[in-house]
Amino acid sequence: MLGLFGVYGSQGVDDQRRLDPVHMDPYRRGFLQIAGLVHRGIFASDCNKRKEEMIGPLSGFSGSSEQVAIGAVPWGSNEESVVAAVRRVAEAATDFSWLSRGDTVFVKPVSNTANLYPATTSPLAVRGMVRLLIEKGAGRVIVGDKPGVQSVYHDKAVQRGASRDVLVRNGLQQAAIESGAEVHYFEEAGFDAFFAAIPEHASHWKGELLFPNILNRVDHIILLPRVSRHALAGVTLGLKAAVGWLRDDSRLELHRDAGSFFEKTAEINDVKVLRKKLRLVLSVATKVQTTFGPDRGFTAEPDPGVVFGSESLLAHDMFCLGWLFWNREHNTPPAQLTWFRDPHVTYPGMMNRIFVGLIWGVGAFLSAETYSRVRIGSVQTDPVISRAAALWGGFPRTELIDVNGTLPESIAHYLNEKTAG
Repeated sequence: MLGLFGVYGSQGVDDQRRLDPVHMDPYRRGFLQIAGLVHRGIFASDCNKRKEEMIGPLSGFSGSSEQVAIGAVPWGSNEESVVAAVRRVAEAATDFSWLSRGDTVFVKPVSNTANLYPATTSPLAVRGMVRLLIEKGAGRVIVGDKPGVQSVYHDKAVQRGASRDVLVRNGLQQAAIESGAEVHYFEEAGFDAFFAAIPEHASHWKGELLFPNILNRVDHIILLPRVSRHALAGVTLGLKAAVGWLRDDSRLELHRDAGSFFEKTAEINDVKVLRKKLRLVLSVATKVQTTFGPDRGFTAEPDPGVVFGSESLLAHDMFCLGWLFWNREHNTPPAQLTWFRDPHVTYPGMMNRIFVGLIWGVGAFLSAETYSRVRIGSVQTDPVISRAAALWGGFPRTELIDVNGTLPESIAHYLNEKTAG
């Protein structure tokens, strides 16, 4: 998404030159001038709202208990070792009793842009999951996602970009097909190939949400996110990945009516078809994008890396948030954590308004709302995770299952502490 702005925390001489105003093209330089004004508080309309605050009341614990499987993957492991870790974690996270022979399973990765993992889902996650599903009797496995509107835009009259091209370039199409799946591209089915739905609980959405019709023709959904910072949302994990289901007019409401941006992001996941059919959430997190995001940023490569899996979307995200914190604290140079390279802490609301204007035009920019920054330090102060907890009865008690028995105790202790709020 924020690749549109051309500024991000990154590495290497060429990237440093792009971040040097002397070498920037006028468009990027102009954006940075705007960003600098926001940083200094000159855009009063945004800064008056930009307080470090939590959105809504804190959710308590629900009393329910959920398991999250985690597999440690040593740094430098080959591809088949990562694929094997996907299999072990998936089988520890669910017993697959929900899968009957011949069932159709939709596997949704995150393919916001053509950029490679960890800006998008690891192709190894797709490869491992598709193989496992076929082995366990799935009759048909379908992989698909709708990239961000800056990569693929589709309305009644106009289409710019193509999901097929994006998934080829980031390696997800090849991973799917070579493993025995087919790939579904939402916009190729047509603008009218979507159905309307609303969240099961009271929500902040004004209009109906539009989901691809194929969801009504599959038996199960597997979600394969990745772990990343996000300049607008703070973080992007499993809950945020639901934006990839939506038709672009629903995405316009999300970004334009941004006073409830965080809440609406969580509420997408409360639609009946997702609640009823989601079976497993699994993230390969051997690399973590710890700054800027979602499309670019500093890439941490921890030793060990990990794979997370859970039947609970909320529990999955609670642990993945802790993993993002760990990598920001232990594997990210302080110079990468400045406001310039990690702008969510400074001006996300204004960045979102600019994004709306670039995609949907001046009229949408002028009517777009802004929103407050939120300093995320725990699951309870993450506004998307805490909204989901409020919808679903509170935070679950979580149990971490170390599938290999090789996760360092320091990491296990840290993750358990973070999920406890």
